[in-house]
Amino acid sequence: MVQPRFVRPTQSSPSSNSGEPNSSNLYVANCGPAVGLTHDAIAAVFAEFGDVNGVYAADESGVRVIVSFAEHFSAKAALEALSGRPCPDLEGRSLHIRYSVLQLPSETQVNDCVPVSLIDSELNIPGLFLLHDFVTVEEEQQLLAAVDARPWIGLAKRRVQHYGYEFCYGTRNVDTKKRLGELPSFVSPILERISLFPNLDIDPSCLNLDQLTVNEYPSGVGLSPHIDTHSAFEDCIFSLSLAGPCIMEFRRYSVSTWKASTTDAVKSGDCSCIKKALYLPPRSMLLLSGEARYAWNHYIPHHKIDKVKDKVIRRSSRRVSFTLRKVRNHPCRCKYPQYCDSQQQM
Repeated sequence: MVQPRFVRPTQSSPSSNSGEPNSSNLYVANCGPAVGLTHDAIAAVFAEFGDVNGVYAADESGVRVIVSFAEHFSAKAALEALSGRPCPDLEGRSLHIRYSVLQLPSETQVNDCVPVSLIDSELNIPGLFLLHDFVTVEEEQQLLAAVDARPWIGLAKRRVQHYGYEFCYGTRNVDTKKRLGELPSFVSPILERISLFPNLDIDPSCLNLDQLTVNEYPSGVGLSPHIDTHSAFEDCIFSLSLAGPCIMEFRRYSVSTWKASTTDAVKSGDCSCIKKALYLPPRSMLLLSGEARYAWNHYIPHHKIDKVKDKVIRRSSRRVSFTLRKVRNHPCRCKYPQYCDSQQQM
């Protein structure tokens, strides 16, 4: 049985915000199986306000659900009574509630069905290259052991390490005055191999990579759509996948997204975009340069299971990525000003 799919209302939806109670479905955050609350327990609480058709997982986090009522006035009553308040019958958790709408099957197919390619040439994105088996299995284990022997920094859903320069997630940039030192010796073989990377028709100085971010993604954790800040880094961005695979989706929006893809149009879905997807196997090296680096958002869906060419691939318990970049010390003068913070601020 296919589970119904719900989305956040848009301005054209029957309920565009929490002030227009025309939907019988509620998006409820801060409750679910991951915090010890079963769907039956949640349904029992919301049933006090009317007949509940069902409680469904809103995503794979385990802490967000959809409560679907038979009548919209029941949803309105539940939202007004429970949103933003501790609920004694749900272990005192404060629920964050907004309206949701049912997404039609045709909409799901159009919006979510992005064919996944296995080789870079199928995407036809200039400047995007993927090399399989860039490191051996033995080298992969050595690299993982090296980072696991060093301290991790905990973020909301993943862990990171920074070398060369610390990346500031608040500004999506680096402070060039605060250098952390040379890159660690365990990445030296990778740097030497990068110099032999095919199709590199770029300024050799861009290959003097001096910033490394190591990310550890638990199963089900992805990455929001973004373009690496133009003013922060030079042309080439290299990303080595270790320990597990993932799907990386590439999006080119019809509007400016230089503010880290947080424009109102992008968040609300009121702009069009081209979507393409690529399977990144363990030990592969991805290069984003030119148009791929400057004009296309890259994004890792928050999935535990990916579908690749009719095959279902379960993500491993962790995926570790090594992202290598060259810090920029001058304004960006790329050919994509609509996506460029340096040129938009002039």
